Amino acid sequence: MINRRIVLASRPQAAPTPAHFRIEDENLRSIGDGEVLLRIIYLSLDPYMRGRMSAARSYAKPVEVNEVMEGGTVAEVLQSRNPLYAPGEIVLSHSGWQSYAISNGKGLRKLDPAAAPITTALGVLGMPGFTAYVGLRHIGQPKPGEVLVVAAASGPVGASVGQIAQIQGARVVGVAGGEEKCAYVRNELGFDAALDHRAPDFAEQLAKACPDGIDVYFENVGGAVWDAVFPLLNDFARVPVCGLIAQYNAPAGAGAGIDRLPGLMRQILTRRLTMRGFIQREFVSDFPQFQHDMSGWIADGKVRYREDVVEGLNNAPEAFIGLLQGRNFGKLLIKVVQ
Repeated sequence: MINRRIVLASRPQAAPTPAHFRIEDENLRSIGDGEVLLRIIYLSLDPYMRGRMSAARSYAKPVEVNEVMEGGTVAEVLQSRNPLYAPGEIVLSHSGWQSYAISNGKGLRKLDPAAAPITTALGVLGMPGFTAYVGLRHIGQPKPGEVLVVAAASGPVGASVGQIAQIQGARVVGVAGGEEKCAYVRNELGFDAALDHRAPDFAEQLAKACPDGIDVYFENVGGAVWDAVFPLLNDFARVPVCGLIAQYNAPAGAGAGIDRLPGLMRQILTRRLTMRGFIQREFVSDFPQFQHDMSGWIADGKVRYREDVVEGLNNAPEAFIGLLQGRNFGKLLIKVVQ
């Protein structure tokens, strides 16, 4: 059996290009005792993968050059010599950018296709939705009547953040790239306002949309969006720092110039701000409650989601590059099985 896989060919110093990836075919070995053979159906593409392409210190081990790019997947069990899994079962796995994988069964989670579309295990009912849930629950903590701003509002994390915050009684302002995404955030997701960060007067629009300031800012982007948000933060505002996609492709040494850290620290002190970076796996004990709550909100129509599905594993590098440029619209997935 031939396995197609996409490996990291070299480490990018700035924005990734197709040359940083390599497509390989390999012969799969037979599975051993306790192992299962998985056929990958869907591969999740997420911004955090850019960090894994770098050797810089981070919260997780980087992908090594010539190793398979990592990523969450939904897969079918084709063969099994593990008593816990049977052929035909659908599982959530972390098999990476390839068409097949051999697993010892650890870390797999069975999915029920009758309970929810299997793609949602990589999106609204998976890591992105859970990230939104715990970031709000433990750090953002929006209260009725407060103002929450979320960047990348049409993406899987941002869309979930805004809708959950509305359920909790907050007024929500979404920031997205382009009028089509802003219209979706306003009209389909029901945010109170949606602003295009590409607009030349974005900062002025944001100040007008938040005349009483901002109580919670869910950070997914950084860059110019943060620059516009920061002056509007109220005393005791909370800032869950989930991602900084605007900065992921910055070359080493970029950003040298005026040191803005002392001013930031002063404002954190005087305005008594809470800023905390977090990784969703810190809160794994919350996952059962998240599944219960989010499933109920989806069933009740309180949370909606959008998926952007690209056909073919070979298209993963270009789709990922587009993700970092904001070209996707919704949760980006690669449909591996043709």
